[in-house]
Formats: sequence, structure tokens, C-alpha cells
Amino acid sequence: MKIGGINMAKKEKRFRFVKGFLFGSLTTATAVYGALHAFKKSVIEPEDAENERIEANRRRANRKSLQAHQG
Repeated sequence: MKIGGINMAKKEKRFRFVKGFLFGSLTTATAVYGALHAFKKSVIEPEDAENERIEANRRRANRKSLQAHQG
């Protein structure tokens, strides 16, 4: 009977370890995703928006320059 109890305790410990490992992995993956998403929103998207604004100003300036020299 002791042998069965020991095997049951080992299985329970193994199950707790696997459950904890999976939960920890999921939590870590979620934290990494959140950090990458925050980085994208705070650094990459504003930089892209600024580049778009600069390109729009450049196109507008080119059109004005061409119109000024047409006449």
C-alpha cells in the first residue's frame, strides 16, 4: 500500500510541475507579447506616421514648385 501512495504522490507532484510550467510559459509569452505591442505602439507607429507626414509635405512642396514655374 505504501508503494501505491508513493507513486500517487510522485504523479501528483509531476502534474503540479507540468501545470505550473505551462502556466508560467503562458504568462511569460503574454508578457513578451505585451511588451512588443507596447513598443510598436509607442516607437514604431509614431515614427511611421512622422515619415508619412514628411513624404506628404515633400509631395505638396514639389507640386507647388512645379506650379510656380509653369507660368
